[in-house]
Amino acid sequence: MGGISIWQLLIVLVIVLLIFGTKKLRNMGGDVGSAIKNFKGAMKEGEKPGDETAEGGEQTDEQDEGRVIEGEVTSKRKEKV
Repeated sequence: MGGISIWQLLIVLVIVLLIFGTKKLRNMGGDVGSAIKNFKGAMKEGEKPGDETAEGGEQTDEQDEGRVIEGEVTSKRKEKV
């Protein structure tokens, strides 16, 4: 008593196949597989060491060297003529 036997599992499997059909189950399996693959790829992208900033969330001078900031150059000091 109590446990699920192999025959009960086979009956449930046959009922599921009759309700959904093999083609729909195959499509759902492919969708789940591609979703897992995309999730793993996104996790690997998040772990790239070049994307991280220094501890504390601030960038260091070494990380700023290659960065280009566009804008107008202004000076606070006045030039003597």
